[in-house]
Amino acid sequence: MRAGELWTKIISLMNRIEQKFAELRAKNQPGLILYLTAGDPNLDTTEKLILALEQAGADIIELGVPFSDPMADGPTIQSASERALKNYFTLDDIFATAERIRSQSQIPLLLFSYYNPIFKFGEERAVSLAQEAGIDGMLVVDLPPEESENLGKLCADYGLSLVHLATPTSTPERLKLIAQASSGFIYYVSVTGVTGAREQLPEDLIEHLRLVKKFTDLPIAVGFGISRSEQAKELGRIADAVVVGSALVKLIEKYSSTDKLFEEVKNFARSLKSELEKSRS
Repeated sequence: MRAGELWTKIISLMNRIEQKFAELRAKNQPGLILYLTAGDPNLDTTEKLILALEQAGADIIELGVPFSDPMADGPTIQSASERALKNYFTLDDIFATAERIRSQSQIPLLLFSYYNPIFKFGEERAVSLAQEAGIDGMLVVDLPPEESENLGKLCADYGLSLVHLATPTSTPERLKLIAQASSGFIYYVSVTGVTGAREQLPEDLIEHLRLVKKFTDLPIAVGFGISRSEQAKELGRIADAVVVGSALVKLIEKYSSTDKLFEEVKNFARSLKSELEKSRS
């Protein structure tokens, strides 16, 4: 089998998240992962926003499941969850939204959730319907790797990635466990505490990222606190992707009732992507 044919076969066995990181590595470029809360301000707008963000350069979308007790989220995403929950939709409705997106786009979709909605829905039912809808992976914020064996097996059986979080306080032993339980990529939380834009990122962030890389060949995406294109550019020199959430959610809140919404979020995404593309040149 020729090298090109082998590469094509390998790619065909990957889900869209894995394929995207393989493409980015081949180009020596970091990826841009953008988070938004499903249903903020409504599911129809969420669908249109994701398609607009793809046009503006987003590589992967994190689709947040609104939850009534989002303990890892700062005030911006908490408020987005509160707005979304007033629309009274279900996880089935989020899957239907993903399915409509998938009929128009092949952008990788990562379902970002707390465990309670998954547990109430049923793990296997959630994973199987996510796969049918075209979702490529899950990140369950409050599910530690020690308790994720069943969900991890289900995700593997259905071809989904299960992404776990690593933090600045993760010990080498825990990083090893996180690496073993993760697939697709590892999400490195850049700061302790909850989500939210920060003016400055920790000085020892690069050192921590190098430590994580000692335990895995999986891509490392860095999130929490990243709000500006210059921060993305700095991190893009070592991280495989950067994740931006709160800053985007703030824009959606600010412009959701205006005709500038899609223009503003696309300009924001383009500025992030442009600086990321320069980070390794």
